[in-house]
Amino acid sequence: MPIRVWFAFLIAVAWSGQAPPKPSATSPDPNMARPIPARDSVFIEELTWLEVRDAMRAGKRTVIIATGGVEMNGPYLVTGKHNYILRATTEAVARKLGDALVAPIVPFVPEGDIDPPTGHMRYPGTISVREDTFRHLLADIASSSKTHGFEHVVLLGDSGGNENGMRQVAAELSARWAGSKTTIHHIPEHYNYPAVTRWLDSEGIRQVEEGHHDDYGISSILMSVDPGLVRLRERVAKDRASINGVSLTPPEKTIAVGRRVVEFRARAAVDAIRKAIAASRKP
Repeated sequence: MPIRVWFAFLIAVAWSGQAPPKPSATSPDPNMARPIPARDSVFIEELTWLEVRDAMRAGKRTVIIATGGVEMNGPYLVTGKHNYILRATTEAVARKLGDALVAPIVPFVPEGDIDPPTGHMRYPGTISVREDTFRHLLADIASSSKTHGFEHVVLLGDSGGNENGMRQVAAELSARWAGSKTTIHHIPEHYNYPAVTRWLDSEGIRQVEEGHHDDYGISSILMSVDPGLVRLRERVAKDRASINGVSLTPPEKTIAVGRRVVEFRARAAVDAIRKAIAASRKP
C-alpha cells in the first residue's frame, strides 16, 4: 500500500472513531525498515514488496507491462517462446531506461477461438483468452500500477495478435486518466521483426523462408536465454540445427547474435518510450 493511500486510510479510521489497525503479518507497517540489502533485479515478481517500495522511492516510476503468449511455435521452439523472449528484451529495456521495473509478463493472450478452435488453438499446448478478457486483464494490471504510484505505464508486446488490444487499452486508460500524474503508452516499435530481419541482412545473415513459425532472429534470442528452448542438442543429433538456411552452430556465435538482436530491439523500444513520455509532458 503506498504511503498516501495508507495515510488516507488512517484518516478515515480516525474520523470513524475506530483505533488504527496494529501491524500484523498480513498488514505490516508500510514504512517499516527493509531488514536486508535489495537484490539487483528489474522484475517486480523477483523483488520483495520492500524492494519495490524502495526502488520506487529511489526514482523507478516507470513500469513495463509486456504481453507474450503460449502457442504453437513450429517443431523446435517451446510454446512459451514469446514469454522467454520478453524476459530478455524487457530487462534490457528497463536497464537502459534506468527508472523502470517490469511487471510479470502476461502469458495469456488471444490465440484464436476456443470452441470451435481457430488459429493457434488448433494445436495442443496453446492457451487462449477472449479479446475482452485480455483487455480487462491489461487494464487491471495497469490500474494496479497507477494505484501504487507508477507515473508511466508502458505496454510492450511480442506477438502480432496482442498489438490491437494493447493499443485500445492505452487509448481508453489515457482518456480515463486525463489530468492525473500517470500516463500510459503502447510502444509498437518493440514488436518489429521486419526491422530485425533487415538488420540481420545488413550483418550478412540472409534467410530463406522454410515455412516454420520461427526464424533466425527469434531462435538467436531464445538461445541467448537457454539453447534448450530451441532444442539445440536434439537438433544437432538429427542434423537439423539450422533455421531458414542459417546454421545455429556453433552455439556461441548464435548466442552472440541473439544478444545483439536484444540490444537492437531494446534501443528501438527505449527511443520510442522516451519520445512518448516526452510528448505526454507537453502542455
